[in-house]
Amino acid sequence: MAEWFQDNGLLLGLALLDGLSSAGLIFLVAVGLNLVFGVLRIVNVAHGSLYAIGAYSAASIGIFLASLGLPGWASIPALVVSAALVGAVLGPLIERFLLRRIYAQEEVVQLLVTFALFMVLEDVQKLVWGVQPIHHDTAMTLLGTIDIPFAGDVIPFTNYQLFVLPGFAVVTLVGLAWFLRRTLTGRVIVAVTTDREAATAMGIDASRIYLLTFSFGAALAALGGALSSPTAALVPGIGAQTIVLSFAVVATAGLGQIEGAALTSLMMGLGRSIAVYFEPELEVVVPYIIMVLVLLVRPQGLFGVTETRRV
Repeated sequence: MAEWFQDNGLLLGLALLDGLSSAGLIFLVAVGLNLVFGVLRIVNVAHGSLYAIGAYSAASIGIFLASLGLPGWASIPALVVSAALVGAVLGPLIERFLLRRIYAQEEVVQLLVTFALFMVLEDVQKLVWGVQPIHHDTAMTLLGTIDIPFAGDVIPFTNYQLFVLPGFAVVTLVGLAWFLRRTLTGRVIVAVTTDREAATAMGIDASRIYLLTFSFGAALAALGGALSSPTAALVPGIGAQTIVLSFAVVATAGLGQIEGAALTSLMMGLGRSIAVYFEPELEVVVPYIIMVLVLLVRPQGLFGVTETRRV
């Protein structure tokens, strides 16, 4: 064991750092999907497209700011601004004019409608941004790198991936938990989640809560995409890859479980990253192996609870 660690310590360190960074992005997208399902009870396949649009929007805004001659640091707040714009514009439009019409429909109809929306938004991305890769890494380059000692070696790693991505995930987790449990609006959301009929009878405007929740979930998906934009080239299809992985996280954690999504995202991120460095052919399947193993033991997910169905 000691000999293996000596030979592979550097790769293990890189895998752990990459896994931590990846887990932060996965959580931001998965928690938005989980929040939307917890309140609206709709599995939103188009969530992946909101991630992709957030990424493309962030890169486009960064490139535009650079063309104006603004300093590179301006691209950092642009990441958050682009996510907020996607949530504020697309979120209300999708909820008000599409989802609100299918709340009473069967689950299969809801799934087909959101999948159709996903396909439409995928084509919109190609019409707006084309099919050529887009890359704008100013934010990551600007923050530089840090040398991390590990297993007798020194691992150079970007500050952006080490601090910014996990940092945003932690802030989102803590802030969302505080919001839902300590604020009036958050408690209203929890009330609607628990029993919409009872909440409505008490005078709560459930339609307004639905709109607010979906817009916030859309902004979280877009934030995940925006934060990922400096780390990789953007190409068509990134939304599909992300939504499938997010579904795996949500199913493994348990639908509607926010803290569970954080731990599951960490498991998925580390598992996939370790596979990349040691068994690359298993990279794609590792998250789903984790999901299957968990669901075989706990069909409701690691942190899910069995619900009594009202008839």
